[in-house]
Amino acid sequence: MRIKELADRVGVSTRLLRYYEDQGLLSPRRQENGYRVYDEAMVAQVEQIRGLLGAGLTTEIIRAVLPCLAEAACSRYDDPEFVGRIAAERDRLQQRVTLLSQNLRALDNYLNAVTDLS
Repeated sequence: MRIKELADRVGVSTRLLRYYEDQGLLSPRRQENGYRVYDEAMVAQVEQIRGLLGAGLTTEIIRAVLPCLAEAACSRYDDPEFVGRIAAERDRLQQRVTLLSQNLRALDNYLNAVTDLS
């Protein structure tokens, strides 16, 4: 599929897809005329990138870990520094999840209190 079709399917701009390519997060094939061609699997890859960015990971971390998320085994898992960076990111995300869960409970409590008064 071409860039516009992928953009429409995942709900992002073509400019953002080009940015992901510039950051090394996507690698579309190129036709002889230079047009980008995206495989069907790139729909899920873009959604995964968006989710990881939304979770607060940097493009640098995503670029490093993305191949390992797609493979059952990845040689980079042997690198203690890499594993340490990913573990630190995972811990940071867990802290965010905990805080978001607390905020969700607080909002639920507020809504329950307000709706009980009605």
